[in-house]
Amino acid sequence: MRPIPPVLLPLLRSNAVGELLAWLYLHPEREYSTIELAAWTGTSQSTVSREADRFYEAGLIRERRHGNLRLIRANTETILAKPLTDLLAVTFGPAAVLPPLLRPISGIDEAYIYGSWAARHANQPGPPPQDVDVLVVGSADEDELYDAARTAERTLGREVNITRISSTSWTSDTSDPFTTSLRSRPLHPLIQKESSS
Repeated sequence: MRPIPPVLLPLLRSNAVGELLAWLYLHPEREYSTIELAAWTGTSQSTVSREADRFYEAGLIRERRHGNLRLIRANTETILAKPLTDLLAVTFGPAAVLPPLLRPISGIDEAYIYGSWAARHANQPGPPPQDVDVLVVGSADEDELYDAARTAERTLGREVNITRISSTSWTSDTSDPFTTSLRSRPLHPLIQKESSS
């Protein structure tokens, strides 16, 4: 079955392509294994490898081998690098920029993007999102969340709003209209709860 072109950027073949390019171009100093990119984008490693082949042939990435690992990074010397980076920042950027900013903050059990960006990522039609709404579940420090939001805004070029709720409210409160509404709409996971073994 052929993937549906993403509403966020219909020029691309799929959301996976947009997210992979966003991780690479919005963190150009980083080199990623295809295993890492597969885990962070929720895509199979074979899909990441196939797309990386296409990116490499088009001159969009550089790659090297380290043993059995294939390591790739953005080719920042191509004439496409600046406009592509700008385009990815305002489309798929939130999925690549927010996780590295939120992961180091203690007290985050889960984090999701909701609202218009999550709806567009889920291929619900509508205008381009003007801001990014983030739900943080847990007890993270609000000042640290504020700082993370401001840092993300500098890269994404738009307002980032973070709402924090307790884990109890998220998992147990069925009477709160806000959480009920969120659960009925698209959510894009940024940090997911560790499954207990």
